[in-house]
Amino acid sequence: MSFSSDIKQELNKTSNLANKELVKYELIGYLISGNIDVIGKNKIKFSTESDYNINRFSKLLSNLNIYHQIEIIGKNFVITTKIENINKIQDIAKIESKTKAKDINEIEDVDKIIEIKESVVYLKNIVDENQENLKSIIRGVFLGAGSINNPERKYHLEILVSNVENMKKIVKILNMFEIKVKTLENQNKYSIYIKESEEISKFLALIGASKAVLRFEDIRIQKEMRGKVNRLVNCETANLNKTINASIEQISAIEKIQKAGKFNKLDENLKEIAILRLENPDMSLIDLGKKLKNPIGKSGVNYRLKKIMEIAKNL
Repeated sequence: MSFSSDIKQELNKTSNLANKELVKYELIGYLISGNIDVIGKNKIKFSTESDYNINRFSKLLSNLNIYHQIEIIGKNFVITTKIENINKIQDIAKIESKTKAKDINEIEDVDKIIEIKESVVYLKNIVDENQENLKSIIRGVFLGAGSINNPERKYHLEILVSNVENMKKIVKILNMFEIKVKTLENQNKYSIYIKESEEISKFLALIGASKAVLRFEDIRIQKEMRGKVNRLVNCETANLNKTINASIEQISAIEKIQKAGKFNKLDENLKEIAILRLENPDMSLIDLGKKLKNPIGKSGVNYRLKKIMEIAKNL
């Protein structure tokens, strides 16, 4: 099972269905996702390969007493319902507060949350003092058309949104919760994506995927630790390579002096360090210095070896 599927399975079990208001807003999130199609003037279709997706969407519709049909077309699960049913869910709270009204059309000046025009669902209003409602919209739009890569490979969360206006409004909501996202528009495809691990973690916490947050953070910590270890190993390897390359140059200089018959004319200090280098080609300057009759530090050893290389260069 993929990381995305695990998250959607967890969210599918979210027990907030008793709260009609949260159910309504989560459903609205689904309706503005990239997997929604408006068919003609009468139907809305949602399709997905995820059984967790379709199951959750069906639960939301059933909870609001919205009749819908489920069928399997190819690899996809498909739900269809009438647009008139969707229009009614916007005003559940108002209808319940005006129980004398027999029909939604009797309620005047209703400020609708979504509207359907030109075969597209648009999110109209997002200014809401209730943050839980806004979180429900984000959870719904992620369940509707969101995905996240396995964080062990790379950090990438993406949500497809039905149109550019909805995309901008979802970005605005996420920014209200201090989550930084980027957007992509490509051939009528609109998406919101996050590549920063910290922002993805904040997003998962926002939509209520607490188990996924713990797993994500565990993977993130392990990756960071592996990264530090790799950097240390690479650094040590680079230092070792540097030491070996320097040693090769030093030995080459010493051998040049020997071939020229000038070795015995070297100062005793230079001869001592030269012999040690020939005998210990892989040894660091610090360790070479410790093996001298009168030990010296790294800089002293480096000075003597440079002197030998200068002599060889002038031969």
